[in-house]
Amino acid sequence: MINTEDFIKRLQILLQHYGLTASAFADSLDVQRSSVSHIVSGRNKPSLDFVLKILHAYPEVDLQWLLNGKGNFPKVTEPTSENTIVNKTVSVQSNLFEKSETSVDPTKKIADLQNLRAAANDDIEQIVIFYKNGQFKIYKNLH
Repeated sequence: MINTEDFIKRLQILLQHYGLTASAFADSLDVQRSSVSHIVSGRNKPSLDFVLKILHAYPEVDLQWLLNGKGNFPKVTEPTSENTIVNKTVSVQSNLFEKSETSVDPTKKIADLQNLRAAANDDIEQIVIFYKNGQFKIYKNLH
């Protein structure tokens, strides 16, 4: 059984972590604002649908942490090295209209990516990351 008071505390930690108001949180989950308000006030208990919407919209939230305080928030993931990230990037096509290569030399692709990063390092004005839930983050170059 879920301890509602503890769930509310973890929900408030979640809101604070993302810098969201209860209204903005409700909008991000596509639920009525009153639903979040009633849960935060302790009037209603969270439904399974509500919990699943949180997990879908915020993949960093661990189900066990949210429900019973066990685990971590945000989820602890294994650190990846730069080479791991680059190797995953190797499969991305450089041109949308090119056919993908069946045999790729990872060393050449790593060198190409490092050269691209060095050439474009000072020219990047901003990076925008779009999430499936409709949210986005903008990272701007401060130089």
